[in-house]
Amino acid sequence: MKATQPIEKLATQLPWAAQVPALVRFIGISELLGATGVLLPALLRIKPIITPLAASGLALIMLLASVFHLFRGEVSNVPMTIILGLIALFVAWGRFKKRPIKGRYSIANNNPEEVRRLAKVDSFI
Repeated sequence: MKATQPIEKLATQLPWAAQVPALVRFIGISELLGATGVLLPALLRIKPIITPLAASGLALIMLLASVFHLFRGEVSNVPMTIILGLIALFVAWGRFKKRPIKGRYSIANNNPEEVRRLAKVDSFI
């Protein structure tokens, strides 16, 4: 929404959008990239370390959004940003510590049969 909608349309929902349009676009693109970084590496199992890093980045964005809304006196927006930040922190903690995702071709599985199977598949590529 913040990355693609016209600023005039956003300004009806976010009064500050007309004052700092570059910031709105930056936030929108950052949130979009963060959401993509949380979902795709985990789903595809390619570079899954990106998932907790992206979640940490989203938590930082939500912290900064809370500070931004407090400075603007928009206290009613702060609880939602805090809740979203806590969810992002939970995902980061879960993927860093509780249940890290193994990569698709992770030798860390220490399964010799799996390593042999992957070696055969990779030799045809």
